Amino acid sequence: MADEGNETGSGKNKLIIIAVAALLSFSGSGMFFFFDGEKPLPKRDIFIENTEPVNLQAIYVTLPHPFVFNITGDRQQRLVQVKIKLMVRGGNNEKLAKQNLPLVEYSLLTMFAAATVEQLKTPQGQFEIRQQAVETVQAAMQKITSKKVVERVLFTGFVMQ
Repeated sequence: MADEGNETGSGKNKLIIIAVAALLSFSGSGMFFFFDGEKPLPKRDIFIENTEPVNLQAIYVTLPHPFVFNITGDRQQRLVQVKIKLMVRGGNNEKLAKQNLPLVEYSLLTMFAAATVEQLKTPQGQFEIRQQAVETVQAAMQKITSKKVVERVLFTGFVMQ
């Protein structure tokens, strides 16, 4: 009887050993396919479109003098004073904006000379002037530096008499 107990115990041991071996082989082959299934792209296939970081800190460049100009409209001439700051992103754009301040001032004065009293009286008209200022400055900077440089033109002071 002692021999019969030994035979059933050794049969169970063989079954456990075979099950463990099968489990290890399946898990090993599964890991092989999981980790080796996808190969990384070669470095020559990776393209970088923009070399500058996307989220640079906003820097504000203050124009040294407020713009003072006359506009004609309704029944009389009006005097307008506008203080402006340029919003740029990154140190390189700040440097370019400061180097080209005379160009920016000239572009804005030319644009303001075409403004009318009716435009500047209404909030919608002032918004259009701000949009036009951004487009004007960006176009001027694009011609000189091949970059838009200025993201926004901010009117920090606006007085019309």
